[in-house]
Amino acid sequence: MKLTILGGGGFRVPLVYGALLGDHAEGRVTRVTLHDLDGGRLSAVARVLADQAEGVPDAPEVTATTDLDEALCGADFVFSAIRVGGLEGRAADERIALAEGVLGQETVGAGGIAYGLRTVPVATHIARRVAELAPDAWVINFTNPAGLVTEAMSRVLGDRVVGICDSPVGLGRRVARILGADPDEAWIDYVGLNHLGWLRGLRVGGRDELPRLLADEKALGSFEEGRLFGPEWLRSLGAIPNEYLHYYYFNREAVHAYRTAGRTRGAYLRDQQGAFYAEMGRPDTPALAAWHRTLADREATYMAANREAAGVGERDEEDLESGGYEKVALALMRAVARDERTTLILNVRNGTTLSVLDADAVIEVPCLVDANGARPVAAAPLPYHAVGLVTAVKAVEREVLAAAESGSRETAVKAFALHPLVDSVAVARRLVAAYTAEHPGLAYLRG
Repeated sequence: MKLTILGGGGFRVPLVYGALLGDHAEGRVTRVTLHDLDGGRLSAVARVLADQAEGVPDAPEVTATTDLDEALCGADFVFSAIRVGGLEGRAADERIALAEGVLGQETVGAGGIAYGLRTVPVATHIARRVAELAPDAWVINFTNPAGLVTEAMSRVLGDRVVGICDSPVGLGRRVARILGADPDEAWIDYVGLNHLGWLRGLRVGGRDELPRLLADEKALGSFEEGRLFGPEWLRSLGAIPNEYLHYYYFNREAVHAYRTAGRTRGAYLRDQQGAFYAEMGRPDTPALAAWHRTLADREATYMAANREAAGVGERDEEDLESGGYEKVALALMRAVARDERTTLILNVRNGTTLSVLDADAVIEVPCLVDANGARPVAAAPLPYHAVGLVTAVKAVEREVLAAAESGSRETAVKAFALHPLVDSVAVARRLVAAYTAEHPGLAYLRG
């Protein structure tokens, strides 16, 4: 099988290739095509992959190209992890939002809207090229904002595009570990939108073990989300929120931490990865070792501003392991290509799963996956506090999609103004003016 990776010069591509190297079953991926607009980054990542493949006799063949159509032709799976505007764009998104006193995170609030407005037209173009050149391919979307981008692509590709994220998987694994359960054997009741969901139960042998965790003060405060939100708030919710909900529940504290930090997360990653790719420009650099060193630092500093706002210090070593989006992607490909039935938390079209949303709304829930794709599992209704956030943010996503389709500047203003974390129409107008002035990719927005 052929796997095409869009954003193939991206820093996390070696995680995906590493997962492929461990798959030796029949029907595995044998060819990987990397696509990126930056030839230098492509070359750097290709060197890391070559080091990874050393000594592996059946390692997938790797090719690289800057031509999108060439990359897509013959693909069985397309993994999309593009970043429109690069990390420089993310850093600008954060800076502009914080100047207005609102959150600039890449997927949440003003920063997420700006990133979505830049990304949706590009993702839609990619979806159309996939439909033309590889109509039987399955698209696995990791491009952020993942739920929004998956919904944009689904308007072209239908259910042949599936969004993935490692946040809910990582949360489920941490909760299972605290409860002494095998995460691969537990049923995780998780529901919401991408970066806006709640773990409402964890069933082992038909028994929900989450109440046991909520009743244990020491255990509840012993893992990442427990420290971020505090045991009292988790008990009040009766659920464990995705870590990204910290931006909503502790918004003032998060904005203050971001504004007083020496640099934003986007600026940090821009500088860190810039140094990595510059180092990779030297032919004598040990590619894989340089990549591992950079990755370790990246993971250790993840959501550092939020932990500072919560006063919880550095991440514990056992919390450094993410959900492993590369493992989710590989499990998804196996299930579809080999009909290896499994259950994964994915971003898919709602259908009738959540009654408060329409059938085409992309949600993040457990799905049954097989050769026919991913189908969301029935979910209990959301509590009203969650309904409010989910419907408000979905309304914002729909305005982003409408603005990207129409080019309407006023619709873009509406998207910003309706977001729960942007509390002023006047601020929304200033944000649109600043973002369109900063980003050439938003030149399509007109009056």
